[in-house]
Amino acid sequence: MSIQIKEVLTKRDLKKWVDFPNKMYKKVQSYVPFLMNDEISTFTKTKNPAYDFCETKLFLAYKENKIVGRIAGLINHAANKKWNTKAIRYTRFDFIDDYEVSSALFNKVVEWGKENGLTEIMGPIGFTDMDHEGMLVEGFDELNMSITFYNFPYYLNHMEKLGLKKDVDWVEYQLTVPEKVDEKLVKMSEFLQKRNGYKLISYTDVKVLTADAFEAFKVIDESFSVLYGTVPLTDRVINQVLKDNIPLMNLKYICSVKDKNDKIVGFAVLVPSIAKALKKSNGRMLPFGVFRLLKALKGNNNDTLEMFFIAVKPEHQKKGIPAILMNHLLKVCIENGIKICETGPELEMNEDVQSLWKGFDVRNHKRRRCFKKKIKD
Repeated sequence: MSIQIKEVLTKRDLKKWVDFPNKMYKKVQSYVPFLMNDEISTFTKTKNPAYDFCETKLFLAYKENKIVGRIAGLINHAANKKWNTKAIRYTRFDFIDDYEVSSALFNKVVEWGKENGLTEIMGPIGFTDMDHEGMLVEGFDELNMSITFYNFPYYLNHMEKLGLKKDVDWVEYQLTVPEKVDEKLVKMSEFLQKRNGYKLISYTDVKVLTADAFEAFKVIDESFSVLYGTVPLTDRVINQVLKDNIPLMNLKYICSVKDKNDKIVGFAVLVPSIAKALKKSNGRMLPFGVFRLLKALKGNNNDTLEMFFIAVKPEHQKKGIPAILMNHLLKVCIENGIKICETGPELEMNEDVQSLWKGFDVRNHKRRRCFKKKIKD
């Protein structure tokens, strides 16, 4: 029977679209589902302010009346303007090992791109740098993070058959937390703070973090602006990210560095891993998912952290601020019994970031890729 492609236009179909990978990867130990409600909100125009500068079309593939694949096409007008491109993006591309399925889905997105005068397709990459990006190409037996995609190894063969070529890779590292902080790092942190007038800010009150958070995200936006595929974070996007995440943050793993004018010049966010909690609840908050999630975020019996951000304002990037942030966070990790930190995706050519891990017991355990292809001259 031939493949049928159906555009997602109803809430009922959106739920099916979001839930498809949870069913396909149900027995895969490395797979970690996204939160269902978060994913539904991400692709609901009234709830995701990134739709101010993006358009999407979502598709489901059916074979013998059974869902066998999905994809989202995404036109990011802000990215095309910033990078002077005419690209359509794809994301959430999942399918059974059947080229008829993957090609039918992919061609639907290509068709939409051509209708809009676009000349290339790239992905998997989402709305902003806050979204998931990159197809897993190494590390299939490693437990996925809560902020990244998982996919089967056969996906790579399908990308090659579709004519997609590597555009960029991200690498991920797993760091073992040392038993004590290196005394050299302690002294360096103290020296840098004294010499440059910096001060380390730790957070114990959510109101204080809330007051600093918008400024901190402006630092993140500015710091990451030169990175692949990024777009400027609008105030509405930042406010939505803060609204969704601040109530869930474990404050002891968040810190900033302020200069002598009390301006934030560096910011770091580490989060207790919720990967196992999400997996056990299959991405659902009810009936018990919310309790597992909150327990994991509090750090109870949780010895693993995920590194969400370490950002430094560009004009301060050669002044040792990461050493100040790391010195503090390492102390907190050791005090709270943290054993492992997952870095999340880092561009493979970003040597400045990767140099931060040289003094650690570290392994590069995953790699993910963004592909690109010309679709029109």
